[in-house]
Amino acid sequence: MTTSPDVKQSPLRTALAGLIGNVLEWFDFAVYGYFASNIGHQFFPQSDPAVQTFLTFATFALGFFARPIGSIILGRVGDRIGRRALLTLSIALMGGATLVLGLLPTYEQVGIIAPILLMLMRVLQGISLGGEFTGSMVYTTEASSPLLRGLVSSSTAAGTTIGFILGSATAYLINHSLTAAQVDAWGWRIPFVGSIVFMLAGYLLRRGIHETEAGLKAMQERPPLGPSLVADALPILQTFGIVAMTNAAYYLTFTFAVERRKAAAQAAGTANADVFLLINTLVLFVVLFAKPLGGWLSDKTGRRRLMITLTMATMALIYPAINLMMSGTLQHFFWGQAILAVPLGMALGLQGAMVVEIFPLRTRVTSMSMAYSVTLALAGGTAPMVATWLIDTMKQPLAPVYYVLLYGLIGLAIMWPMKETNARPLDQ
Repeated sequence: MTTSPDVKQSPLRTALAGLIGNVLEWFDFAVYGYFASNIGHQFFPQSDPAVQTFLTFATFALGFFARPIGSIILGRVGDRIGRRALLTLSIALMGGATLVLGLLPTYEQVGIIAPILLMLMRVLQGISLGGEFTGSMVYTTEASSPLLRGLVSSSTAAGTTIGFILGSATAYLINHSLTAAQVDAWGWRIPFVGSIVFMLAGYLLRRGIHETEAGLKAMQERPPLGPSLVADALPILQTFGIVAMTNAAYYLTFTFAVERRKAAAQAAGTANADVFLLINTLVLFVVLFAKPLGGWLSDKTGRRRLMITLTMATMALIYPAINLMMSGTLQHFFWGQAILAVPLGMALGLQGAMVVEIFPLRTRVTSMSMAYSVTLALAGGTAPMVATWLIDTMKQPLAPVYYVLLYGLIGLAIMWPMKETNARPLDQ
């Protein structure tokens, strides 16, 4: 059942509908990253700490590799049944998988079954995220005035940062309030079980939203999947160029570096190792405010032009920023994150509208979700795992910088010949 768009829906309601699901989705993904070492202790053999860390981050990446599956399954729901149905289903799936993850038995209790169940829950989370993030970007962009697409669509990106902020703050409070042994034994479970609150709030907010006019039109077309994906090869490639570098840099900055410095401080017996989570939480507020700024500015100046500028800025700043984060003092760590917070936040804020605008209507949710999910599987979710491997293999703490620069060069080569997307009608 769909709700007619004849009665105008306020931009605020549209923005909140896109925001709430991503708060849940990315809160769950963030707390996994921030409790990665604790989860590794509980679900993987402890014979080799380096292997345990790698397996923990590999399981983190597994959620991203499951996103393309979700993009097909939930993308088809969005294109054939409606954007509203997709947004309701995705938030229920994520909430359920996250609750179960917080209640799973450990390796010590059930052996090899424990990591298998953990991986299964991560797959379900990834399937949910494969439809939620891009589905909400499509919904908010389609439901917006052409003059406000970037700003309203940035609410989806803002939801991810709010989720990260809440995840980081929760991790800080748990690590600050409990002993290391308590966090390791059961404290890490608290945010996973507690996230059920976000699922209920999301359902209540989304149950009355309108279907978009473009969504109603897409439901009537029902083209075959395979030929549509082939026909969308160019925008799929363009999505990689727009999204890859920003997300690789984001996960290195706000997940990998935080967890690595916290774990190193704990191993050294530092009393205030959890302060890295506090710094991370504070800097994420900068990202949060930068996202709508990027969306708004892209409405004024053009998304392609601004995205190219922000890509070059990030490439110029990534080396000194990572250097400060990985080897400096607490103050250096703060400034390393803060240096990247503005360009990364602005880029993430404008990307939603830009990527929606390059895809045709016929299978927009499916094709875009597939493109975005594959890109994040290759460049985002794998960033902590690849960074760990590069550092351990090359014995250079700054080795991940070259990984980001490579994606930046690819992105510039892809975006340079593109045309501006702002004025493109979305019902075609």
